[in-house]
Amino acid sequence: MAKLSSIQKNLSRSQLSKKFKNKRNKLKEKIMKKDISMEERLKLQSKLNDLPRNSSSIRYRNRCQITGRTRGVYRKFGLSRIKIRELSMSGDLPGVVKSSW
Repeated sequence: MAKLSSIQKNLSRSQLSKKFKNKRNKLKEKIMKKDISMEERLKLQSKLNDLPRNSSSIRYRNRCQITGRTRGVYRKFGLSRIKIRELSMSGDLPGVVKSSW
C-alpha cells in the first residue's frame, strides 16, 4: 500500500491540472503562433511559468484505485496488474476469464 500522503498529493495534482487546463492550453496556443514578436512570446512564457508547477498534466501519475501502486497500472481497469490477477482469479471482475486454448 502506498503512503496516503503520496496518494493525496496525486489527487491534488489531478484537481489542479483540471482547473488550469484551459488557461495552460490558451497560453501554449498563443506562444506557438508565428505572427507574434519575441518579446510578447517571452511575456507569455513567463505567464505560463508563473502557473503552479503541479497544474501541469504531466505531473499526474496513474495509480491503482485499491493499493495506490504506480507501476503496472492498467488504464482500462484502474487497477495494478497484481490486483487484476487477484480479483480475476476470485471472480470479482465481471467478464474476465482465464484463457485456455
